[in-house]
Amino acid sequence: MKNFQEKVSFIWTIAEILRGPYKKEEYGKVALPMAVLRRFDCVLADTKVEVLAQHEKFKHLPQESRDEILNRVAKQNFSNVSKYDFTKLLNDSDNIADNLRDYINGFSKSARDIIEYFDFDKQIEKMDRNNLLYLVVKRFSEIELHPDTVSNMEMGYIFEELIRRFSEDGEAGDHYTPREVIRLMVSLLFNEDTEILTKPGITQTLYDSCVGTGGMGSVAQEYLRELNPTANFEFFGQEINEESYAICKADILIKGEEAKNIAFGNTLSHDAFPNKSFDYMITNPPYGVEWKPVEQVVKDEHENKGLNGRFGAGLPRINDGQLLFLQHLVSKMKPVTPENPKGSRIAIIMNGSPLFTGDAGSGESEIRRYMIENDLVESIVAMPDQLFYNTPISTYIWILANNKDPFRKGKIQLVNGASFYRKMKKSLGNKRHELAPEHIDEIVRIYGSLKESEHCKIFDNEDFGYRKITVERPLRLNFQISEKRINELANQTAFSNLSTSKKRGQAGLDEIEAGKKLQKQIIDTLHSLKDINIYKNREDFTKKIKKALKDHALTIPAPLLKAIMAALAEKDETADICRDSKGNPEPDPDLRDTENVPLKEDIHEYFEREVKPYASDAWVDEAKTKIGYEILFVRYFFNHIPLRSSEEIIGEVKALETTILEKLKKVLG
Repeated sequence: MKNFQEKVSFIWTIAEILRGPYKKEEYGKVALPMAVLRRFDCVLADTKVEVLAQHEKFKHLPQESRDEILNRVAKQNFSNVSKYDFTKLLNDSDNIADNLRDYINGFSKSARDIIEYFDFDKQIEKMDRNNLLYLVVKRFSEIELHPDTVSNMEMGYIFEELIRRFSEDGEAGDHYTPREVIRLMVSLLFNEDTEILTKPGITQTLYDSCVGTGGMGSVAQEYLRELNPTANFEFFGQEINEESYAICKADILIKGEEAKNIAFGNTLSHDAFPNKSFDYMITNPPYGVEWKPVEQVVKDEHENKGLNGRFGAGLPRINDGQLLFLQHLVSKMKPVTPENPKGSRIAIIMNGSPLFTGDAGSGESEIRRYMIENDLVESIVAMPDQLFYNTPISTYIWILANNKDPFRKGKIQLVNGASFYRKMKKSLGNKRHELAPEHIDEIVRIYGSLKESEHCKIFDNEDFGYRKITVERPLRLNFQISEKRINELANQTAFSNLSTSKKRGQAGLDEIEAGKKLQKQIIDTLHSLKDINIYKNREDFTKKIKKALKDHALTIPAPLLKAIMAALAEKDETADICRDSKGNPEPDPDLRDTENVPLKEDIHEYFEREVKPYASDAWVDEAKTKIGYEILFVRYFFNHIPLRSSEEIIGEVKALETTILEKLKKVLG
């Protein structure tokens, strides 16, 4: 990797030429497409003369046919028929803008489409206007980016490091996942699969739904070929960021792979591979980014397709779409069949939120429930914090499989790798920690051994589930017909609405007048009953009120009677239980509580042990019971450190006081 930092530093110095007309965060608009063009230029240099000669023979052909022929001549999946290259562009400084456009237009369609995603023509015009274009082209012509000098892997590093520098304030997890993290993800992804690591000539599909610049695919391919040189991945990906998409597609093009397998667009709203499933999937979705821009499309798919679509398990809250990407990947798992007995495997890295956010019945909990109850979650690995350039937060690698090994079925393995890191000599943004090769090896060893230890816990799927039960206690009210409570009637909506009307004109005035008259009659009736007695049985008191209203020839609807009763009532633990028309106790909303009962525990046994001794009149409303799932990772690896005794602390304070006094005496003489 000797070329990596050297080339990045050189390109960065070129970018700084732009200072003034460009802000620092805008350097990438020039440096990234220019780096791609220079890479293309170096790749095509060896066959440039022959391609131009052949172009004269075949220029009459349709572009698609002509491109196919000239690409073969160029020995690449793309070619360029312009007479210009980076060296010749410098021979005509007065017309460099037009000539650069001619050079770009000379690319075959596959390469030209990539450059168009940079919207580079605007930058050509801006640099030319500010007398910067010639200087930028000249400096880029000085950097050698031929694959013989800079490997595809190194070029990937260069692009990703440039993107990091150009977008240090980007969203957490955007664009760039450190390569050592990808290496760990890939190692975990393939650890349980001996076939791909040993079978000669095997080709499998790999998909990244947030492909960025393609780093995950590159590392996966590199890892695979280290262990099985004849194996190969057919790589697919989709990316929403135009610059990252263009860089990824350029990299794929130069590698000689299928550029059409890299698609542009929002994965959640426009799935580029709707009818395709994959052997392996690996991705790093953006953390804590709201999905409101695609809300309607996602909701429509959820409601109309259910589990036949991608988001049938549930919808997370609008401010974080990580679990949508997880569901998207799961929807693309290959079914387990006799022809494909191994199914598919997924590695996805997310922050802590998808583990526990959302109560029972919420979208997040329902998604976890679907994943766990369908035995898809194989392992979750906690990573150290401060691994990423754009965020210091802790992250977790989820490994999913739809055909686990027999000894993993019905189980979920938690691996705590939070302490496996080394501090970097120099921080890069928020990245202060990195995984050394020995850390990766140890985490993979722990994962593969499947033995409980300080860093590994193994649970049944049901251990993460619980029933959220609703505990009710009876409503108890007393009643009094006092002046204070009669006055409270004015605050009851059903009563106060009597003196309003939605009708217009005289009809409305008449309705208001009638309502005010009824209000007065009700109050007069209550005053006629006024006494200081406290009534503790709602049924008896209701009969009293109904009789009084009837005696005063008042017929009132049920909502108004309810308002009268509410105004005259107060909570009273000594009062009789209020019951409904069937004689069942009526719950008091203010005393309602919930309890989370582990799935493996009997609800009634739990209730008798944990609730009944403290609230003998309580009961469980089973109609409100919900099942939830959460993975409180930290709880399972929490090490309790006992507090020091007060005597020990006091002794330490006294010792410090003595030391301080001795030093003061020396200072003061």
